[in-house]
Amino acid sequence: MDQSKKTMRHFYCRDVLWDTFEQMANDFDCSIDYLINEAMRYYARSKNYMPSAGGAVSENRAAPAPASARPAAPPPRAARQPPPRRGGPPPPPGARRGQPDPAGPARQSAAPGGRSLRTPSAEPAAPTSVPTLYLVFNNERIPIDKDQFIIGRGSKTSDLAIKDGNISRKHSAVIRRNGVYYIKDLGSTNGIDYKGMRIDNKRIDEGDLFHLCDYELKFTFRG
Repeated sequence: MDQSKKTMRHFYCRDVLWDTFEQMANDFDCSIDYLINEAMRYYARSKNYMPSAGGAVSENRAAPAPASARPAAPPPRAARQPPPRRGGPPPPPGARRGQPDPAGPARQSAAPGGRSLRTPSAEPAAPTSVPTLYLVFNNERIPIDKDQFIIGRGSKTSDLAIKDGNISRKHSAVIRRNGVYYIKDLGSTNGIDYKGMRIDNKRIDEGDLFHLCDYELKFTFRG
């Protein structure tokens, strides 16, 4: 069987998956059928189904041992219950000697005078805010308000479009990850220059200055 042969197939697909594949095809500049073929091939490989030379599919997983050859499981051991404490109520269900009370810090304990004491619970830490990064381009301050900000020549595929033949369709991207910003080359022809050196990616710090060909990109966190 010719493994490179393709045949038209019909199948049902969830709308959210199809939307995702359309976005990936647009980002990677390829067709949806290529992405689906690659996804099916990687999934078959992950399950150890590999195409053989004759075109048949062979399963490389080991066969399970027969039931007669498996060792019998030992009978479950009875759980030992701790003896009741003298002069007080029995321990709560599930509690064992030497282990903390399953009720945790919320359990109340009696205090002199009939009052009850409650252990205060820890307050959740307030989430740290991510500072806004601004891109200064042609005397215009542009806020970076998404996890991936594309810079390139394509007007439909870029968040900042630079109409210049020396700029690639998708030249570079500003990526936000865990509150930190990075600039990354997207396989462009002329690359990214930083302090006279061509770089592939770098963390963006206050006042960093980059060049895409003859265009200057300055970044700041100051509003």
